[in-house]
Amino acid sequence: MAAPTELDILDDNRPRKKTRTSSKRKSTKSTQRTTEPRLFAPFRALGLITNEIPFCMQTRSHKGATDGPRVHILTCLGKSWALWEGGKMTLLFVGPEVQDPISCVAMDGDAVWCASGLHAIKYIRGKEVLRVTNPLGSALSSLILFGSHLLALTGDGTRMLIWDVSGPSLFATIHFDIGFTAARMLHPATYLNKVLVASREGQMQLWNIRTQTCIHTISTSKLLTVSSSSPLSSPIVALAQSPAIDVVGVGSMSGEISVYDIRADERLMRMYMEGGGVRALCFRSDGNPVLASVSSLGHLALWDLNSGGRLLHLVRGAHDGGITSAEWVPGQPVLITSGEDNSVKQWLFDSPTAAPRLLKLRAGHHAPPHLIRYYGEDGKQLLTASADRSLRYTSVVRDSRSFELSQGSLARKAITLSKSLSSLKFPPVTSISFSTTRSKDWDDVLTAHVDEPLVRSWSVLNKRLGEHTWNYHESSRRNTRSGSVKCVCVTECGNFGIAGSSTGEILMWNMQSGIKRKTFKLARPCLQNATEIPKAKVETKKGDRVITGLATDALNRVVIASTQDGTIDFFDFHTTKLQHTLTLSAPVSSINLHRSSGLLAATCDDMTVRVIDIETKRVVRELVCGSKGRILDIAFSPDSRWIVITSLDSIIRTFDIPTSRLIDAFRVPSMATSIAFSPTGDFLATAHVDSVGVFLWANRAQFAEVGFRSVSEEDLAEVSMPSMQGEVEDENLEALTALTMEDKPVDVFSTPPQLDGDLVTLTLLPRSRWQTLLNLEVIEQRNKPKEPPKKPEQAPFFLPTLPGVEHRFAIDQKQSDATDKKTRFDKAMAKSKSIFEKKLAGLDKGQLDDLFDYIKSLSPAAIDVELRSLVTLDHHRQFLRALKQRLLSHRDFEGIQTLQNVFLRLHGDILVENVELQLELKELLELQKKESARILELLSSSLGTLAFVRETM
Repeated sequence: MAAPTELDILDDNRPRKKTRTSSKRKSTKSTQRTTEPRLFAPFRALGLITNEIPFCMQTRSHKGATDGPRVHILTCLGKSWALWEGGKMTLLFVGPEVQDPISCVAMDGDAVWCASGLHAIKYIRGKEVLRVTNPLGSALSSLILFGSHLLALTGDGTRMLIWDVSGPSLFATIHFDIGFTAARMLHPATYLNKVLVASREGQMQLWNIRTQTCIHTISTSKLLTVSSSSPLSSPIVALAQSPAIDVVGVGSMSGEISVYDIRADERLMRMYMEGGGVRALCFRSDGNPVLASVSSLGHLALWDLNSGGRLLHLVRGAHDGGITSAEWVPGQPVLITSGEDNSVKQWLFDSPTAAPRLLKLRAGHHAPPHLIRYYGEDGKQLLTASADRSLRYTSVVRDSRSFELSQGSLARKAITLSKSLSSLKFPPVTSISFSTTRSKDWDDVLTAHVDEPLVRSWSVLNKRLGEHTWNYHESSRRNTRSGSVKCVCVTECGNFGIAGSSTGEILMWNMQSGIKRKTFKLARPCLQNATEIPKAKVETKKGDRVITGLATDALNRVVIASTQDGTIDFFDFHTTKLQHTLTLSAPVSSINLHRSSGLLAATCDDMTVRVIDIETKRVVRELVCGSKGRILDIAFSPDSRWIVITSLDSIIRTFDIPTSRLIDAFRVPSMATSIAFSPTGDFLATAHVDSVGVFLWANRAQFAEVGFRSVSEEDLAEVSMPSMQGEVEDENLEALTALTMEDKPVDVFSTPPQLDGDLVTLTLLPRSRWQTLLNLEVIEQRNKPKEPPKKPEQAPFFLPTLPGVEHRFAIDQKQSDATDKKTRFDKAMAKSKSIFEKKLAGLDKGQLDDLFDYIKSLSPAAIDVELRSLVTLDHHRQFLRALKQRLLSHRDFEGIQTLQNVFLRLHGDILVENVELQLELKELLELQKKESARILELLSSSLGTLAFVRETM
């Protein structure tokens, strides 16, 4: 291995996955604009277990406990950390995100320490309680705690910083000599105020942190066997304390392992691990002298120290990537390892010489997933496929329910064939389809894989590969040229599985028996802009009809297939005959059918999604997604009203299908390769190109009223990615606080009182209001009591009576005075004008709207009283003019007819007898006839148009 590559591996400046930055430290961020999307809010991330940073383990033994020590495991998630309980591997806490990626984690009692950039941060129960900063301005790379001291190495390895955390204050700074670049630290057991520092040059130094002096230097020649031609080829990368005092384990990048006695300054034994450099060492502490070492290629080796370092076991491919750390549980034959494959595993040793077996693990994808789909109808689980050749079941509710679907006894085959486990797995999945209708009876998931002619079935209930593997070459003719399966589809009933290949073949099998049932034959390539299948017989190659998508409706009536030449074929499910071919103006890369609504979304290569109604077989909507990036994936909302689209330009767009408007769009830091909408409509799941997790976005429309309006793609802000948990449990999650919508729906159009002066406008009041006014006399007569009220035979006992022969009551004089005052008040009120009369008198001032608004606010009985109170000729003349003006304005038409009817019925005899009112009556009559004729003409025209439309339909 070349020296520059090894030094690069030692540096902790590797690129990390981009995660959401916490809102608490916004003052230290750059000025880049980050806002929340309008429709989706960042919620949380799934499937993140650990990364390349070594974990930290802590054990606690309680008095009287019989189940052994309680183990806590602290892992790094990039910019946050996670604390796991080792017994059942359940998640206890998730720390808040920090500004810079975490380079080291440590534990001290109930406290969690992490190094992030210039800072070393202390947390207690997920809350930050202390922060110390490097005054030199350089990043911190390693932490170690003992006593009240916190030791940290700088990223360049030139200095060691010592803090007294009880203060806290910077206790001392140790500067290393030139040619000594510190990489690892270890506090030897029973050594007071001493720390052992290993360098990238292969040397070690023992320092006294109290006096800041170097006590002893151990040269490279005593530790490792280094060739003179390459003195920098074996940097020390691992240090471990043994159960024996003064003895430590030293591991180098070249694979050499030394057991060294510090006090005697001599090497006790030497081992060499093949297959990658050593990444971590640990000594067994339950009485068996065994040393465990792990390599950068994922191998686990066990050495017998009683036999001079003889190799006991070598587990090849213990992890799918490099193993970064390993720790023995004190007093137990259990080894815990973590690696770059996003997994933490526990290995159990049944006997001192037995090979380890996997006891329990918590794992996720170790390569970014490229295909995710919600499984089931409750929205609580996902099926995710990744480039790591695995198909995983990911639980949205609880991480402990997630698992990888088994592909068989691959571990035994890997040992037999001496190959890595990942090389024996199936190729990456390219298409997933499922139906949970008969999931308890037989296999319910179908997958297609990269460049394979095979279709595989899976059983989620049994957590393994299914019983059937179909090869479409075996069912086709022998002279058919080789190809691969491009897409699969499982029918809604769960009885049939359909697969389409790159050679243009569509085959259907029975999911229960695995027997081939039908074959669908594609038509010849259609001409552009053709709506029917050409009748001319044209010889074409099957390679021109690559099938890119398959779908079936909910009732198994039609099979829909899309091809790369831009056609969508509709087949009869039962007869396999081609019913219709729809030709689009661009090649189709995939299709997605919403079975409940019958809408088919076709993703085309011209950055357009075309929505097709499978009943009419017509394109009903065209949704254009910019011009900079190809569309990667689409997803329907459960009610088929929205369609969410992700593309190469890192923008996630949401279209409203009925209006064809873009109602939401936001840019993410990394490109989303696949998306899935929850069947319950509460979350949108996304997978990104540079992260091994699955990210959830909460749908704000489920929690608050959201005003939808068109969004412009010119004003898009970059949105932060969801984290494992946005904030501490005691506080509101940032994603959920954003659900209280601050952007109220803007009413850009307020309905005017009258749309057009030539139209007829009604009062918008209930019909019963005017019907009651017309028939008020009949209603009063019907509600009249049948008998008059009877006089009480005997007065109540509590009323005082006057003395005498006649039975009279004693009425208080004060009450009589009040009655007299009330009578005078009533007489004064009788001389004043009512509100109705005042508004009627204000017609000359243009208060016509106020008058009729007041009339519409009255009850039918109150309107009748107001009309009866019009007793003078001036009042009659004013009311007739009000009716004429309202008729001319074409407003309150049914109210005017009712008021006119009641008014003429009440005062008709007076209007006929007085000559001065005849002119007003004639004008009202002519205007009434004119308006009635105009309205009848409008109604006849509308009825004729409606009848014509009905006949043509």
